[in-house]
Amino acid sequence: MKKYLPCCLLVGIMVLSGVNKLRGQSREPLRMFRLFEDNDILNIRGNGSDRSYTNGLRFDLFYTKKHLSRFFIDRWLPGAGDNSIDVFGWGVMQKMVTPNDLSKSENQPNDYQYAGVLYLTHTLFSYNPSRKYSFKTEILLGIRGPASLASETQTLVHRLTNLQKPMGWGNQLETKPLANISFAAEKQLLRLGNFVELNGGAELAAGNMLQAIGFYPMIRIGKMVPYFDGFLSQYSSDRKANKGKRSQFYLIFKPVTTFVLRNALMHGESMSADKPDQNRSTETSNRRVRHRLSEIEYGAVFTHGRFGISFTQTHSTEYNKGLYHHNVGNISLFLSY
Repeated sequence: MKKYLPCCLLVGIMVLSGVNKLRGQSREPLRMFRLFEDNDILNIRGNGSDRSYTNGLRFDLFYTKKHLSRFFIDRWLPGAGDNSIDVFGWGVMQKMVTPNDLSKSENQPNDYQYAGVLYLTHTLFSYNPSRKYSFKTEILLGIRGPASLASETQTLVHRLTNLQKPMGWGNQLETKPLANISFAAEKQLLRLGNFVELNGGAELAAGNMLQAIGFYPMIRIGKMVPYFDGFLSQYSSDRKANKGKRSQFYLIFKPVTTFVLRNALMHGESMSADKPDQNRSTETSNRRVRHRLSEIEYGAVFTHGRFGISFTQTHSTEYNKGLYHHNVGNISLFLSY
């Protein structure tokens, strides 16, 4: 299965890309900037940590176009049919994983390994507002290892906040170029007036960073624009609308079940694995891959005019067998113009 997963995903996207020729661009161009921060210290229960997937910082620029994109890659990305609302994006993200005890300089084979990744993304969100379905495709290119600058970032932040200096980055997972593609499809299952939505989704990721397939329902409750009116409308409001319609506030609940073959942020060979005085952790790490991962994401979104903010919590089962469950908070800021 691992061998054929990337090929299956590529073939599926090429087939779906035939829809691209039919879709149109009907909305006036709009741009949105997003600042995105994952951190396990952001915990509404007050027991924040600094371990496992501990931080993710991302910057994105999203935009629409009046005409079909002339960028050759965009022509192959699947769209959601005629008169779809297409939102393109470019982003950069840094992620890091650390063990529970940051004071140890030696390798810790029985915990998560130090790991950092830095990558560039290109994304297409395509929504069909009449038939109530959407596609999301994201291409990722990046690097794992010292070039991700995860060690420097965490060390600087901990020094500025007077926290424990992370001592074990010399054992981080070795350098590895990363290339990945992911595809998600969503469909509306139920809508009650303008206050309740239930959508179903499936997502597939292939490449040497993440190989996984996941399924989820997503519930939104509150005052909100219909989900399939497009990605930008979920996090901003029409500035020309009446005063009472310029704001949104809604809650999100999204349980996800994911089947993971491999995750380069969690599994791999340590840079210190070839040193005689260090424990070799590769076999231990790979043997512990938790292939079935369960997550529950919940939170709230508020928008007013061109400004939006969201806060969510994601509780997950352990990423590797024999380790611990984890909770990560996210705060994202949106500004459209």
